Amino acid sequence: MIDFTGKSAIITGGANGIGKATAELLAKLGAQVVIFDQEAPLEKSEIKNIVMDLSDLGACKESVASAQETLGKVDILVNIAGVSIPNLILDLDQNKYHRTLAVNLHAPVYLMHLVGAIMAKQSYGRIVNLTSVQGSTTEPMALAYGISKAALESATRTAAIEFAEFGILVNAVAPGFVSTRMSIYDGEDELESDWFKSIYLENKRLPIARAAQPIDIAKSIAWLVSDSNTYVTGQTLSVDGGMSARF
Repeated sequence: MIDFTGKSAIITGGANGIGKATAELLAKLGAQVVIFDQEAPLEKSEIKNIVMDLSDLGACKESVASAQETLGKVDILVNIAGVSIPNLILDLDQNKYHRTLAVNLHAPVYLMHLVGAIMAKQSYGRIVNLTSVQGSTTEPMALAYGISKAALESATRTAAIEFAEFGILVNAVAPGFVSTRMSIYDGEDELESDWFKSIYLENKRLPIARAAQPIDIAKSIAWLVSDSNTYVTGQTLSVDGGMSARF
């Protein structure tokens, strides 16, 4: 079993969904964890939570300093927090566009800059950025979201190259359909829709024939940020139930 005893982690978006599952898994396996989120967790937890807005880069800097003070060091950074704001390109709303890039791209890059400096002094670190299958494929109304995820995968590769000499491994995990709040649009859960059940489940466009649960993604992240990973860096791991392998 992977053991995170003695390791310290910062996880963004840790109050819900994949972030929460990852924070809880790493803590269960022995890590000290601090989460960054604009919301406080609904359940009481011993995991420290810093409530902040990731679109505010000043708040990112202050939160990293606070987390380092709490943890003493930072061995692991997992950038999970994200937003998806549907918008057609012909109706492009600048506020929606810029907020998506601020949270999904600029914040993870800036956090890699800040936390990477801490890790470089330690000569050790593990970073994972959560992207999406939409980093390489897309759909209508997903312009800003797709741009943010594709660019974050590019940033992941660059960071992996630049951080390698410091013993820091940097990778991305790209989920497909996951049962989280992000699957709900206009009050409807797309995972319960007729089109999802017909196309992806009954007709096996999604080979495993079920959406992922947050823990499915968290387990892959956990391996990448563990000491079991000694040589994988600069990669994007698709954790999508085989969807991207299907024509």
